[in-house]
Amino acid sequence: MISRTIFLLLVITQLLFAQEKDLNLPSLGDRVSGVISVEQEKILGQGFLEQVYAQAPLINDPIIQEYTELLIYRLSETSQVQDRQFTIILIDEKSLNAFAAPGGVIGVNGGLFLNAGNEAQFASVLGHELAHLSQRHFARNILRGKDTNLASSLIMVSAIALAIVSNNPSAFIAGPAALAQQQLRYSRIFEREADRYGFNNLIAAGYDPRGMGEMFENMAKTRKLSGDNPPEFLLTHPITSSRVSDAFNAAERIEFSGGKKNTINFEFIKGRLKTRYYSSSPQAAARYFKNLYLESPSNENKYAYISALKGNSEAEEAIKLLNEMLEKFPKNLILNITKSEIFLYEQRLDDALKDINKVLNISPKNYPASIIKSKILSAQKETIKAEEILRDLLINKNRDPSLWLQLSEVQRAGKNIIGYHLSRGEYLMLLGDFENALNQFKFALGLSNNSFQTSETIMTKIKLAQEKLGARRGF
Repeated sequence: MISRTIFLLLVITQLLFAQEKDLNLPSLGDRVSGVISVEQEKILGQGFLEQVYAQAPLINDPIIQEYTELLIYRLSETSQVQDRQFTIILIDEKSLNAFAAPGGVIGVNGGLFLNAGNEAQFASVLGHELAHLSQRHFARNILRGKDTNLASSLIMVSAIALAIVSNNPSAFIAGPAALAQQQLRYSRIFEREADRYGFNNLIAAGYDPRGMGEMFENMAKTRKLSGDNPPEFLLTHPITSSRVSDAFNAAERIEFSGGKKNTINFEFIKGRLKTRYYSSSPQAAARYFKNLYLESPSNENKYAYISALKGNSEAEEAIKLLNEMLEKFPKNLILNITKSEIFLYEQRLDDALKDINKVLNISPKNYPASIIKSKILSAQKETIKAEEILRDLLINKNRDPSLWLQLSEVQRAGKNIIGYHLSRGEYLMLLGDFENALNQFKFALGLSNNSFQTSETIMTKIKLAQEKLGARRGF
């Protein structure tokens, strides 16, 4: 019940936003912090993550994850965000959606890539979400609720949460009409503010300022095509004609030229996701993307064709096309990692290891390259070396459930049974499954053979799991 309440509270960051001009914004000073502190936001954000990790389908793709994280961190450097410790989650849905939650949580649906025509458009949405974080819109919405009627506000939040969780737009209209109007009127101010800060961030980061207007235009078209079933993002961030025109007008008013529109890496990532969401057979996918590439031989379509060939076990043709692209972009990390990835997929382990070591010589501790090397070493029965790589990654990514899961699988393969149960427990803790995590830690304790140091470490984990479980049960 507590975790569900936290989830409902956090969805307030996803309230409908549009434009409104006449309301005064509250200050970002002590008044806001008095309602909810930055530390409290982080705690709520962790509760939100537990819900997402446990319920949402996630994209477990290190190449896409690395690209998205690097882009968000680059954008944050020119944003107003003070605390740049983010948790970035990729939702495995081809619908258009993105969100920001307290504690630096940023979520991106796979569909956002597909609906963006270029990186500038994609970055405009991320900059917008960063603005929600920097301006502490969650805390300020709570402040609004406290100044009026917090209980009523929570009713409205629950209705919105139902719409988002169930993917049922009709659920959104629940709640008193008068309250809805009041809440939405206030929320429009925040969305306008996020547009402004996001637009400035886009320019400061060196992107074409028309990217935001173009993305809004894409969304407006999507809204028309979707009819009565708009994407989640358009429920929580409705696009009006005035909002589109305002974005373009803002771009025309500034003296700025030469901003970048696209990057080769965005094209590759978009191509990679195109094949991910192609629902027919691998054979049909290979035919479809071949024809698409022949009709329109862009880098995006060529990479998508390569990905489709990999899925259809046509490794030789995929490698041939990759080598053609590497002649043009010899230092591109995504292409080089993809080549090793294909070799691994085909169990050509020596070739895969040779190529991935080249990448790691250029970019030591590269996240997707390290993940692939760990998988290669595990397949070669070098489980101790594979485990070392993952533990090294966990120093900076210890709240990444996919890493803990992979580590547990490597440990099981290497018959490190205590390690397996501990890593599995850490994975389940991040998912908010404290009861099963506790069981995993107890299994590990039973195998510790009275080793004092090991037992003490495990007991600390058991105590934490018990505390989390007790809090959830209301003890």
